[in-house]
Amino acid sequence: MKNRRQFLNGLGLTLLATGFPVLASSPNPIKPPRLRAGDTVGIIAPSGWITRQELKFLTLQLMQQGLNLKAAPHLMDKYGYLAGLDRDRAADVNTMFADPNIRGIIAAAGGWGAARILPLLDYNIIRNNPKVIIGYSDITSLLLAIYSQCNFITFHGLLGTSHWQSFSVNYLKRVLFSAEAVTFENPGNIRVETITSGSARGQLVGGNLSVLAALVGSEYLPNWSGKILFIEDINEDVYRVDRLLTQLKLAGILDQLSGFIFGQCSRCSPGREGESSFSLWEVLVDHIQPLGIPAWYGSAIGHIRAQFTIAIGGMVEINSDRGTIQMLEAAVS
Repeated sequence: MKNRRQFLNGLGLTLLATGFPVLASSPNPIKPPRLRAGDTVGIIAPSGWITRQELKFLTLQLMQQGLNLKAAPHLMDKYGYLAGLDRDRAADVNTMFADPNIRGIIAAAGGWGAARILPLLDYNIIRNNPKVIIGYSDITSLLLAIYSQCNFITFHGLLGTSHWQSFSVNYLKRVLFSAEAVTFENPGNIRVETITSGSARGQLVGGNLSVLAALVGSEYLPNWSGKILFIEDINEDVYRVDRLLTQLKLAGILDQLSGFIFGQCSRCSPGREGESSFSLWEVLVDHIQPLGIPAWYGSAIGHIRAQFTIAIGGMVEINSDRGTIQMLEAAVS
């Protein structure tokens, strides 16, 4: 299937040996060093606050993976619904990247607030100290900002307070510890629904839909040419998903993509009972099918117990008929 965006003005075209079209865009991102048993990881709370019980839980989960823990200085702060003042949460991120003894960074929880600290981060420090950083939900803004500003791979996956069950932990360890080029395939109980058949290659970029859309117009999103976009969300009525996708369309993002994956939209309802509405599927078909790019709904990405660890900026090949994401190379060094 030919991608009509190959002919847009100003976009360079490169052909891989396999024949998949790839649009010239971002330079190859740096791969952070892999995690190893015995490493110390820093715990940050760039969004919402956590409880002492949650800290105890995530400490246990990390110890079970053979990791040591270092809490950020302001980890247990509270400021309204935020985990401390903006300047303090930003300072914690900067401190963890600057500390040579910290080998990786994990966000304790989502919520809201990570976008507020983006202008306060020291991107020179972060750029010169690439490390594994992982989280999802509101952490999307932090992951995308670091990827776009510092050009190294970040990771959409488990939070410290997530359900660390075997499926999720298996993918996390294969990607971040073993440096495998994994092929992601849904567990049997999560169905794939193809929007448009086909295969595509490109850098995989995305995260939480509402958080990503809120960054449109800022400097913290990447060049989208030839990217494969993955998104997920939770607690959004279908009309809101429609509105968010429309925002990406009007911003010119959707028209630049080479592939599209919608993970899970947990507790996304059509709206009030008895009101006229579209289904989520109808909204996705309406927005995505006209793009003519490989696309599907239902990947194990999002606010779910069994979830993948996705390398933001990693090169992948997707197959929308099978619903698979094949990493073309390891995401860590």
